[in-house]
Amino acid sequence: EGLTTDIVYPNGMSGPYPEEIQLKILRSMKGLENVEIVRPGYDVEYDFVNPQSLTHTMETKKIRGLYLAGQICGTTGYEEAAAQGIVAGANAGRAALAASAGLKTSPPFVIGRDEGYIGVLIDDLVTRGTSEPYRMFTSRAEYRISLRADNADLRLTRKGKEFGIVQDPERIAALEAREYLIDDRIQKLRSFELKVTEWAERGGMDLMGGSQMGKKTGNKKTAEEVLQMPHVTLKNVEDIMVAVDQEERREGSSGGDDKEDFELTGSPPSVFDSVEAMVKYRSYVQRQHRDMESWRKAQGMRIPPDLVYEHQKFPTFSKEEIEKLSSLRPKTFAEASQISGVTPQSLVYLYHHVTRRNRKRDRSKSTA
Repeated sequence: EGLTTDIVYPNGMSGPYPEEIQLKILRSMKGLENVEIVRPGYDVEYDFVNPQSLTHTMETKKIRGLYLAGQICGTTGYEEAAAQGIVAGANAGRAALAASAGLKTSPPFVIGRDEGYIGVLIDDLVTRGTSEPYRMFTSRAEYRISLRADNADLRLTRKGKEFGIVQDPERIAALEAREYLIDDRIQKLRSFELKVTEWAERGGMDLMGGSQMGKKTGNKKTAEEVLQMPHVTLKNVEDIMVAVDQEERREGSSGGDDKEDFELTGSPPSVFDSVEAMVKYRSYVQRQHRDMESWRKAQGMRIPPDLVYEHQKFPTFSKEEIEKLSSLRPKTFAEASQISGVTPQSLVYLYHHVTRRNRKRDRSKSTA
């Protein structure tokens, strides 16, 4: 497609049909009665290995030393294939080095579901399998609040160094510098505090607490607590911190009390997004971990056999999830977790629904 061509790509038109059938389908559409096909669509048919026959290192369970990655494992041939190649290649290389050194095995390089989307993808494949080409969606990850672009190096570069995959001294030094800066900035946010009324005066009543701030005249809040408020940005908070620091320095110099410590500045661009996200999302991340932990402990909990799966009761569920849960009727949450296409967040939602239903039933029995 383009400004200099009259060729149009029919997005969404499936191509597993003979060319004459494709032409009939296209000409059945209003406005395309006389359309001609320049290049017919096509599908690629290939054999694949059931990914449940692999371990989390991408090694086959039956043939030791054979590692698989890509479409052969039941995924698309794009990023999903490349992601598997990282893990399969790393483990194959480490196994080869161990063998050449006369060692039987090497510690497996495995990325957890809470460490990266690669870990989610591989865990889904080897534990659940797939009935269609697997694509990686963020909705498949239960820890997606933690799996952000701004902290990819914090999650994975350190792990890569520990397993000998990342060896570039400059890259490791850059990671350590970023870790130090992030920790330093968060500590400054935690240690800096003002009365809530002063936060409101300097940052605006509407932005930093609204009308309620004026009622808490004696209370203090740290910069970290203020940043956790809706609509307050790291720049808002750090501008006030820098202004207060400069005022104190001027007062100190006029009184002959020069400050010897470094002048307070804002977060550098290299850590700004990470600092803001880590503070903003902290409570959500903690709740996310609590939800997943409570759900994991309830794996053996039974799902009522008369439960009706419908969008009215489960508005966040996709059509695919509703259909699969309705047809497969899992008896426990452990069984439900093995259904391909049912996301961890939906399982947590289902868990809360069942526990609320059970509590309501128990209260009815006690009052009867």
